[in-house]
Amino acid sequence: MIGVSQANLGEPWRVSMNREIQEEAAKHKEVRVIFTDAAQNSQKQIRDVEKLMNQGIDLLIISPNEAKPLTPIVQTAYRKIPVIVLDREIESTDYTTFIGADNRLIGRMAGQFIEQLLSDKGGEVLEIKGLLDSTPAIDRSEGFRETIAGNAKIHLVGSVTADWLRDKSEDMMKNKLLEWPQVDVVFAHNDPMALGAYKAAESIGRKETKFVGIDGLPGQWGGLQLVKQKVLQATFIYPTGGKESIQSALRILNHEANIPKRVTLSSTKVTGENVNEFVQANGSSK
Repeated sequence: MIGVSQANLGEPWRVSMNREIQEEAAKHKEVRVIFTDAAQNSQKQIRDVEKLMNQGIDLLIISPNEAKPLTPIVQTAYRKIPVIVLDREIESTDYTTFIGADNRLIGRMAGQFIEQLLSDKGGEVLEIKGLLDSTPAIDRSEGFRETIAGNAKIHLVGSVTADWLRDKSEDMMKNKLLEWPQVDVVFAHNDPMALGAYKAAESIGRKETKFVGIDGLPGQWGGLQLVKQKVLQATFIYPTGGKESIQSALRILNHEANIPKRVTLSSTKVTGENVNEFVQANGSSK
């Protein structure tokens, strides 16, 4: 029995992660998976893990809401059963394996793309961050800022924190775009926040600003379609690791040797030039 402690289900990307976990687990009749949703509340996630442990799970998969508050409960669980930390890191290596993409690299890739987008002219950029104490938000921001810091023609006018949520991004950006009327590019830490910012710009008649996000999900409101519809200039496919987490869990439970401490998933840039290939590959044409 595998317990999955999810940080939240308010992000479409996390819904996709759970779906991948379910689909992969369904291939193995002997596997039962129990899901919990922390609703972006670290204290609730601690309680969720305690409940899963009391239910007698054999392995824990956790995507922590925040690093620091979740570290002790992950360490406690690891003393008893194998633990896979998925996507977001903790402040310890007391776990069996970590699976996730290189968020600092993705931030750098986004910075490089925006440099190309603005070309020699340069311009003003606004950053929309995810949950501040989550490691993807920290690493994406640091990688992005490190890259554009070397370009004197690009000015980071400021940032807002929308906690990965589309509606919160839209609400906040209506005011921020009026406060910073010269913003040329908005870089959001995920596609839903980028879409929220686009909707905010649309509502105030701002047509010149361009938007870049991360996730690259298929489907009607996924990043792939948003790039195809020219809502976003680019997205970066951020694999959920759901499938890989179940594959690793089975290897661990079967006591296989040479389980890696860290599995780094690759990310791909998607722009108008290559989006059709990804849309077709995912069967996402609507």
